[in-house]
Amino acid sequence: MKIAFLGAGRMSGAMVRGLLQRKVFTAEQIACTGADDGTAETLARETGVTACHDPENLLDGVSIAVAAFKPQQLADLDPRLAELTREKLLLSILAGSRIETLAGKFPHARNIVRVMPNSPGQIGAGISGFCFQHPPAAEDRGMVEAILGSLGEAVELPESQLDAVTAVSGSGPAYVFEFIAALRDGGVAAGLDRAVAARLAVTTVTGAARLLAESGMEPETLRDQVSSPGGTTLAGLQVMREAKFPDILKNTVLAAERRSRELSGVKPS
Repeated sequence: MKIAFLGAGRMSGAMVRGLLQRKVFTAEQIACTGADDGTAETLARETGVTACHDPENLLDGVSIAVAAFKPQQLADLDPRLAELTREKLLLSILAGSRIETLAGKFPHARNIVRVMPNSPGQIGAGISGFCFQHPPAAEDRGMVEAILGSLGEAVELPESQLDAVTAVSGSGPAYVFEFIAALRDGGVAAGLDRAVAARLAVTTVTGAARLLAESGMEPETLRDQVSSPGGTTLAGLQVMREAKFPDILKNTVLAAERRSRELSGVKPS
């Protein structure tokens, strides 16, 4: 079985490296193509996979194709790909591209899988939401789970929920980075050296997330354990509550979800 990546950007590179590390595929079983910026050649040089810019050669003998190019390129996709992906399993990581749209470009694929990965997948710590066009064969389901497992965790959901997935886990890392930057800047304002404040902020966030994941507790429970009456933590939390921080973050997610629906062509309800 072979797999081909139509695109060789960061997420493709993350998937290729994960697949090789977990021995899902060998380098000889993986091919990729990319833009004229040399990304495919760079990925091939770094991982040993094959870079190929001719669609016919790229997809010859391939069972699985991964659409990993820029979403705006879908409109002008090489028309030969409609036939060249006949009876192949197609995975799409194109943000905002619904299965109905993908089926119009890849009408002969044996099944289409829409995937919403996220950036921590670059280090195998991501989580992906996904859905199938049709109920899959057991072999295809197992292969999709193995491929997405190369990025971290995966959860299957109805396509109607993938816009929400995009808003929470797809865009979520950016919100976390923004929080860490603000926590760092708060430390600087309080008198810390910037490098020290950055180290404290990053390690605090990663440690807190790990504690939450491993404890199985609700975040509110752990928050309250840190918040002594009349203490420093409660003083800080009071500022966050007065600024309506929970509402700000909820509205941030809802704004991203609305934008994802717009990009997907879904009219607001």
